[in-house]
Amino acid sequence: MTDSLTQPVITAVPTLDDMMDARERVSRIVDPTPMETSRFLSTELGAPVFLKCENLQRTGSYKIRGAYNRLSRLSPDERVRGVVAASAGNHAQGVAFAARELGISATIFMPLGVPLPKLQATKQYGADVVLRGHSVEEALRAAAEFAETTGAVFIPPFDHPDIVLGQSTLGLEILDQVPDVETVIVPIGGGGLISGVASALKRRAELEGRTIRVIGVQAANAAAYPPSLAAGEPTQITTSPTMADGIHVAKPGLLNFAIVKELVDEVVTVSEADMAKALLVLLERAKQVVEPAGAVGVAAILSGQVTATGPTVVILSGGNIDPLLMLKLINYGLAASDRYLKMRIMLPDRPGQLARISELLAGANANVLEVLHTRHGKGLQISEVELELSVETRGPEHRQQVLDMLRDAGFDPRISDD
Repeated sequence: MTDSLTQPVITAVPTLDDMMDARERVSRIVDPTPMETSRFLSTELGAPVFLKCENLQRTGSYKIRGAYNRLSRLSPDERVRGVVAASAGNHAQGVAFAARELGISATIFMPLGVPLPKLQATKQYGADVVLRGHSVEEALRAAAEFAETTGAVFIPPFDHPDIVLGQSTLGLEILDQVPDVETVIVPIGGGGLISGVASALKRRAELEGRTIRVIGVQAANAAAYPPSLAAGEPTQITTSPTMADGIHVAKPGLLNFAIVKELVDEVVTVSEADMAKALLVLLERAKQVVEPAGAVGVAAILSGQVTATGPTVVILSGGNIDPLLMLKLINYGLAASDRYLKMRIMLPDRPGQLARISELLAGANANVLEVLHTRHGKGLQISEVELELSVETRGPEHRQQVLDMLRDAGFDPRISDD
């Protein structure tokens, strides 16, 4: 084992005995999370779909499993020295909570601008929080320097055997709850969760003489695994901004990559719009509050990235989301699902035209959200006005019905994307 940022090399998938030992340790503070059936997603996929609700886990994500397993295996001397970690949220809360339960002092470096709920939760679990840098990478460097100067034990977010073993307990739990599972869909950032879950699933499947398919999902704007797998080694990429901050990682973990390369059947990517739609579906259909990183598995089903192969479990890996961000994402998801329609209509400048438009929209059961009526738009004739409307619809078909109804009435609605 190592307590520095030096990455350990793994030469084999963890053994089932090691994973069972980790499960015994982790069960001291972690209760099994619910496994919910989703009729809507089952219809979409054409196979039974179950949602593994780690968004309801203590600290709001699966991260507590790996963090507690790692900290519980520290020596007495290491516990006295304390621990340090860096994270934008979920790993921070997992380490802080585990440290409190084990009576270990914890220092957590978080980037400036971290969502307030995650910052407050980490502090409330008893950690000393230091805000440093504008990215997780800068916070990680600061944590490494702190470990070097103070002797504190660095707790990596994914790239350590103890972390992998802790996350493997989730795979064992899935097998208890859905014994006949054939496919498991897992979010991927650095690879800690999927390497642990895949290890448990594949070891047990081999023992039982059957096959379980493991599919990883990354945000397209931070998808380091596809090029890394193509290159045969962990590869640093240049990421773009993504709402899925929990899996925004530019390079796979070394031991995680080795396990993924050996055990994971496929890695797919999803867009920002795909994730926004998935969050909306989870809220409306499953009544689950999930952060964007935790919703990528559902996004993969909705976008057709996954094909049906029997009972399928989707891991909802976390639910720590800022309410203000949730509000923005709901609106984004509604737009991505064609539930908003923004249009411009040129009208003769005479009384009754606005009332006529309102009457038509009411007849089509379209809800008007915003209206802008102007005589000063570019390209308008002296006898014209421009009406800009934002309308709520029930989806693509209803959206098209509204447009067709206006055109049939002699108007020329022009769809606006801005």
